[in-house]
Amino acid sequence: MEQYKEEFIRFMVDSNVLKFGEFTLKSGRKSPFFMNAGAYVTGTQLMRLGEYYAKAIHENYGEDFDVLFGPAYKGIPLSVVTTIAFAKLYGKEIRYCSNRKEVKDHGDTGILLGSPIQDGDKVVIIEDVTTSGKSIEETFPIIQAQGDVEIIGLMVSLNRMERGLSSSASALEEIQEKYGFAANAIVTMEDVITCLYNQEYQGKILIDDALKARMDAYYEEYGVH
Repeated sequence: MEQYKEEFIRFMVDSNVLKFGEFTLKSGRKSPFFMNAGAYVTGTQLMRLGEYYAKAIHENYGEDFDVLFGPAYKGIPLSVVTTIAFAKLYGKEIRYCSNRKEVKDHGDTGILLGSPIQDGDKVVIIEDVTTSGKSIEETFPIIQAQGDVEIIGLMVSLNRMERGLSSSASALEEIQEKYGFAANAIVTMEDVITCLYNQEYQGKILIDDALKARMDAYYEEYGVH
């Protein structure tokens, strides 16, 4: 596993973003882990988060794209911090763009924030975590409506590696199949388990045998086979 991925997993734990225990998800599933990207709140956390996203985007999609699109609302700060990190790490100026939930009719009008998307632009979409693909359903037509635009791919922070609610494929696989562009994550839950299982971190074992057994049972029921 690449070093930045291991660092990112520990960063999620340190930032109280990735938690282990028992959590009831919106879907009603009882999950032994939970991710809350809203817990990234400080300047240093956001700076580092942008750098991890930039590294993953560079590794998966290279530099040949023009716009980083972050769907409202959580995608807005993600697109901003990652374009800054991309310029810093790779010397490449990527423009950021996001959508508004409500169209503005005065001042900076329209549905988009940041850079306009133009004919010929190549776009990467950035999100925190995708469980149902609903935001892509809303985002895809907005981007397509801007002109002759190519969507290179989607980047999320964590692939939960579980089936969507309507098929046996994962949310990322469903997106790839439905829209025809790549969908990747900085890390997968498999990476998380590999990094933390029976490994002491900050004086404790975060994934011990008992938790690992519960995670295995969860994936037996809900995982992508």
